[in-house]
Amino acid sequence: MNHKQVAERILNAVGRDNIQGARHCATRLRLVLKDTGVIDQEALDNDPDLKGTFEAAGQYQIIVGPGDVNTVYEEFIKLTGISEASTADLKEIAGSQKKQNPVMALVKLLSDIFVPLIPALVAGGLLMALNNALTAEHLFATKSLVEMFPMWKGFADIVNTMSAAPFTFMPILIGYSATKRFGGNPYLGAVVGMIMVMPGLINGYNVAEAISNHTMTYWDIFGFKVAQAGYQGQVLPVIGVAFILAKLERFFHKYLNDAIDFTFTPLLSVIITGFLTFTIVGPALRFVSNGLTDGLVGLYNTLGALGMLVFGGFYSAIVVTGLHQSFPAIETMLITNYQHSGIGGDFIFPVAACANMAQAGATFAILFVTKNIKTKALAAPAGVSAILGITEPALFGINLKLKYPFFIALGASAIGSLFMGLFHVLAVSLGSAGLIGFISIKAGYNLQFMISIFISFLIAFVVTSIYGRRMEAKSITKEKNKQNATTQYQPEKVIIDPVKSGELLAPINGFVIPLSDVSDPVFSKEIMGKGIAIKPKSGELFSPADGEIIIAYETGHAYGIKTKNGGEVLLHIGIDTVSMNGNGFIQNVKVGQKVKAGDLLGSFDKEEIKKSGLDDTVIIVITNSASYNEILPLSENVDIKVGEKILLLN
Repeated sequence: MNHKQVAERILNAVGRDNIQGARHCATRLRLVLKDTGVIDQEALDNDPDLKGTFEAAGQYQIIVGPGDVNTVYEEFIKLTGISEASTADLKEIAGSQKKQNPVMALVKLLSDIFVPLIPALVAGGLLMALNNALTAEHLFATKSLVEMFPMWKGFADIVNTMSAAPFTFMPILIGYSATKRFGGNPYLGAVVGMIMVMPGLINGYNVAEAISNHTMTYWDIFGFKVAQAGYQGQVLPVIGVAFILAKLERFFHKYLNDAIDFTFTPLLSVIITGFLTFTIVGPALRFVSNGLTDGLVGLYNTLGALGMLVFGGFYSAIVVTGLHQSFPAIETMLITNYQHSGIGGDFIFPVAACANMAQAGATFAILFVTKNIKTKALAAPAGVSAILGITEPALFGINLKLKYPFFIALGASAIGSLFMGLFHVLAVSLGSAGLIGFISIKAGYNLQFMISIFISFLIAFVVTSIYGRRMEAKSITKEKNKQNATTQYQPEKVIIDPVKSGELLAPINGFVIPLSDVSDPVFSKEIMGKGIAIKPKSGELFSPADGEIIIAYETGHAYGIKTKNGGEVLLHIGIDTVSMNGNGFIQNVKVGQKVKAGDLLGSFDKEEIKKSGLDDTVIIVITNSASYNEILPLSENVDIKVGEKILLLN
């Protein structure tokens, strides 16, 4: 790598006057920019020396790689003339940037809470859809399948029981996820969720009726009447309660010590939160939550097909912004209300299906009109994925890059959604918002659903095909002119010598987890290479093999070793621990030092990392993974001790 040239190319791509601060960690260059919208993303994506980019915590991060990023950073500082910033400085600069739009902040919060729950929601939704297919009349015939084939009734009953579980106990799932998001103990969040759906309470779906019929039961607490109301089917009250629980827990952790903290923090956090749930927070947020849902349903009932047309025209654009991540909260309430009362249903799911099928139609049209081999190769799997309800590959890989397929699909989605509204199509369960989504639709409306999504697909496909033939010719001409006018960078050819097989030993005591479970995408997506991770149970890091230290960051959070067999091993302690500036870390080796397997590299204070609110997972990555035919984990999801075999390099 020519580090100066890499720094120059990065500077040209992000803009010299666009930089507010710069810093680096073990693997990536971290920048705070005035405007990320002016970045030449294509240049960075196509740079042969860069491994990827992403944005997090107000910082634009460019993945360079260990051993190179520090030199690229030095050259970058020389070129820009900006002063070197500490991690704290960079965070302060990023924090002084324009605050996030409150709406987007709320969407991100809901996304953080609900995205981990999507597998449970989808599993429950598809089980509901299966039960719907077995028990609904006028779906496959006049009678339901269980009526025609009584031997299937028992199977349908148990499927129905399983499908109801995720939605009946939704407050437990939300309590766990939301409390974790707010920085509290997620298991305490689950406990509070359990309290909110205890069988002894009046079922959440019957609360309004119980109050109107004067059958609500109350606790008498020192003369105050507290309703024994459950929170089945509720979302917003659980999130509010989880927030209070997390804040209380952190407060008590701060002021209680040792055994007192261990014993009384959970007790005080749960009991105070529990009383607030039933007296103030729960009733207030139930009122707000019900009002929001009733308002959306009222809007749908008022605007009808016209509202569906407008919603369908904007749905894929909403997906691009990430706002759609807040929809599961609304859909969950609509579906659980339907499952309880049999009235209404989910009007968001049919619109999502139309939008996804429209994007699929536009993507398949590009498959047939484009001459670009790379685009053609991506279009086929992206189109199939969109048909099955996952549009991100089609949106970001094809349609948004070409622009016109995306906007044509928006129009096609609007027309398909209009027909959904005219036909009064509603979903009664969650599932795949695409071709197979018909099983999630209310019985008797499945054909109308299929007609509507076919309209979306067909319009998008035909219009994109016609318009695309003209645009493709212009695009090819423009690309040729661009190539003629631009001097393409030609990287030096690197000959990789074959390396011998080798074994790596566990560098620390702990619990082994797959690299895919690490919360940092640079490692979990194997951008830096293949490897393994360990949840540490001690604070001493040892060498996993004989070799030479090639990286030893002054912060003590990362080490690089070149083994005697040619393996390049990166040992990274924790996630974003560079921000600790060496606090809690002790370094025992330096660059150029020879080490043996089992030699102490350094130590760290697990409690100090925890106090900083950071993850202490130790990551072991083979940065020259391309040199190997196979990198095989020898241990996974088990406890391991220092010196035991953990990776095999072939």
